[in-house]
Amino acid sequence: MTTNQDDDDLKPTFAEGYKPGQKKTLDEYANLDKEDESLARWKESLGIKPGGGPPPAVDPNDPRKAGVVIISLAMEVAGRDDVVLDMSNQAAIENLRKTPFTIKEGTMYQLKVKFRIQHDVVSGLRYIQTVKRLGVRVDKCEEMIGSYGPNTNSEPYERKCIYPSSMRLITIVNQEEAPKGMMARGDYEATSAFVDDDCMEHIRFHWAFKISKSW
Repeated sequence: MTTNQDDDDLKPTFAEGYKPGQKKTLDEYANLDKEDESLARWKESLGIKPGGGPPPAVDPNDPRKAGVVIISLAMEVAGRDDVVLDMSNQAAIENLRKTPFTIKEGTMYQLKVKFRIQHDVVSGLRYIQTVKRLGVRVDKCEEMIGSYGPNTNSEPYERKCIYPSSMRLITIVNQEEAPKGMMARGDYEATSAFVDDDCMEHIRFHWAFKISKSW
């Protein structure tokens, strides 16, 4: 069950005085300050071209104007197959909480996300996560992923993030060590969300894992 505290925990944080820019369509971006070379390079990095228009949506029936479509989350561990959380459809997402996976205590690992953007540019996409044990929050992490243009006609984006974590339960980019010791072993529940600069929550999902003495 989602609580008001859960909603507060998954709100993005902004630097003091920061104000997100006004939301623009792809055509508006394409025609914005055409003589500005640095802006032109930024737009090109997002796949924005004059008169190009957006590629087809991943799901034509998706009502969202700007949509982040998460394909999978995966945990990389040297010498082992990736632990992949399938998020390709709603049934798979709902099943994540029911099928916890095991992390051996002290394991060095990385976490990566694979996703697509549809319809429009998504600015300031963030990954926010809270972790609870026995109903008590033990960790919260927030990572800026970046701004992305639609890429439904090309390979999915794959992003590895980094952020400080008091428990070192999750990492992305730098390898980290899972908690270890008798007090760290047990079951954990995580809630994750992808939220952009406009505070639009594109997806929220729950998943579970266990810290154990062995795999």
